[in-house]
Amino acid sequence: MKAIVVGGGIGGLAAAVSLRRVGWEVVVHERAAAFGEIGAGVGVMPNAMRALEWMGVDAEVRRLGTPRVSGGVRSSDGRWLVHLPDVGQEKVTAMHRADLHGVLLRALPSEILFNDAEVTSVEDLDADLVVAADGINSRLRAELLPDAPGPVYAGATAWRGVAPGPFDLPISQTLGPGGEAGVLPLGDGRVCWYVAAMAPAEADLDPLELFAGWHDPLPSLLASTPEVIRHDIYALPLLPTFVSGRVALLGDAAHAMTPYLGQGACMALEDAVTLAVCDGDLVRYDALRRPRTQAVWRGSRLAGRFGIEVRSPIAVALRDLVLRALPSSAAVRGMTQFATWELPARFTRTGRNAQ
Repeated sequence: MKAIVVGGGIGGLAAAVSLRRVGWEVVVHERAAAFGEIGAGVGVMPNAMRALEWMGVDAEVRRLGTPRVSGGVRSSDGRWLVHLPDVGQEKVTAMHRADLHGVLLRALPSEILFNDAEVTSVEDLDADLVVAADGINSRLRAELLPDAPGPVYAGATAWRGVAPGPFDLPISQTLGPGGEAGVLPLGDGRVCWYVAAMAPAEADLDPLELFAGWHDPLPSLLASTPEVIRHDIYALPLLPTFVSGRVALLGDAAHAMTPYLGQGACMALEDAVTLAVCDGDLVRYDALRRPRTQAVWRGSRLAGRFGIEVRSPIAVALRDLVLRALPSSAAVRGMTQFATWELPARFTRTGRNAQ
């Protein structure tokens, strides 16, 4: 059985690794001139680590990443709203997105990887399975589901980067009026960070000015970062299906979501493993992945409404009061509710369950 993966990002490479593990012949087409990953940090949540374990690459991910426990949530003036305990939690592995991408890339033989290979139509592809992992602006999705809505601006702009440090910080999230920030420390003293603010699309804004009054070390993280990436945040409205004929949508092509739960890349890793264990049964893949990812999509949207979208001083004060009143156990459950995920049983093409 032959599969063609369209898109060489984290989700596409993970799909290729996973499908090869169950015996598929796979090739990957990437339209860019080289395989690579831009961006800053990624938190490999426990659910994503379980997917990487199934792929057999978790040891390398753990070697390159750093296990961390979240420090909690702070207000823009630095007060802790939720300070989480260091015990009783599964750890998040902090790493650079390029490192995670590299782990998956090295798990694949070079002869199946084709860059400068743009795919514009499923009709051009001779395969039993086509994996559309070509991102939020997926051309294949537009071809297969012409009536489905395209990406919609989520009302916020984000900046991210890697501060050289050295810093010694916990993982944390900061909520302020109409904005939020996140800190993801790497093991070598560098810090991956992001900030986001409610703003019109393509607004001419300076993050150094927007976040100048926020607590330390956020201003110094931004100021010391040599390369800052800016992008407007878009989300894909919920789709009626992730499959069409022999094509499966995966990752952002299927369920691009706002980043407020940090689960976007994690969902793509889950997609990849589920697609492989379904072994070509796309009806089952859709039944397993669409409810799960759309629940996370809704959760991230709700987190945004309770977080970055709160702007007025009265609403900010009320939100902060609610968060400070939460017991630690409730806060942990709220932050980890989507990090629990069990791999589905493998279903072979002959209809037999397998390990």
